[in-house]
Amino acid sequence: MSQSQIRFDDGAAYERGMGVWSRLAGEVFLDWLAPEPRWRWVDVGCGNGAFTELLMQRHTPAEVQGVDPSGPQLAFARTRPGAAGAVFQEGDAMALPFQADRFDAAVMALVIFFVPDPARGVGEMARVVRPGGVVAAYAWDMAGGGFPFRPVQEEFRSMGFNPAMPPSADASRTEVLRGLWTAAGLTAVETREITVQRQFADFEDYWAANTGMGNQKATLAQMAPADVEAMRARLRAALPVDALGRVTHTARANAIRGLVRR
Repeated sequence: MSQSQIRFDDGAAYERGMGVWSRLAGEVFLDWLAPEPRWRWVDVGCGNGAFTELLMQRHTPAEVQGVDPSGPQLAFARTRPGAAGAVFQEGDAMALPFQADRFDAAVMALVIFFVPDPARGVGEMARVVRPGGVVAAYAWDMAGGGFPFRPVQEEFRSMGFNPAMPPSADASRTEVLRGLWTAAGLTAVETREITVQRQFADFEDYWAANTGMGNQKATLAQMAPADVEAMRARLRAALPVDALGRVTHTARANAIRGLVRR
């Protein structure tokens, strides 16, 4: 059995499940980018605004435009106190609603593997960034086992359920990212790995965060209660738990940056 589509329409559930991870990786990503203050940014696929808020809080940008196809996610983003001043609008990563050369930087935070045509998405980011500006992204290493929800999804598969992969999962690989950036004409292309850890108070905290959104939630809804309990028991036994009952999990992302040719 499989899920054919991945949708994120609950900003609060996304925040608990993925927003925390996004900020953990985003901190490292922004340290690596070391951007100048007062830049104009576009956050492509901004979702519920987790990375947008981080950017607003850390780098005093002159402007941030967040673009995402999900109205409910954007509605949540607009409630973030730390994102006050950012502008959020519905839009398509492959056809950004901005004129050429408008921004100093364009970013995709955990998004490029959801873009049906990643090359078009990177090309659009390059189009709307000024010469000498930055085009950058980070994406969970799907092929290399870096996805935060990997333990849950492995249990689903062991029970005959096959949660959908993002449509462009291969774009999370470093060599594919480098090829996309080079093909878009970007220069000074650099890549790096980002490894982050998240600690959960106990197994129930882990379970709620990792099964309460998107494809994980939809897959659970298809399962018989006895199968859910069996899966919980196996997952609990497989996860590393410390003496206080806390669960610590590690995730890994691949990051890339490049400059628009002058």
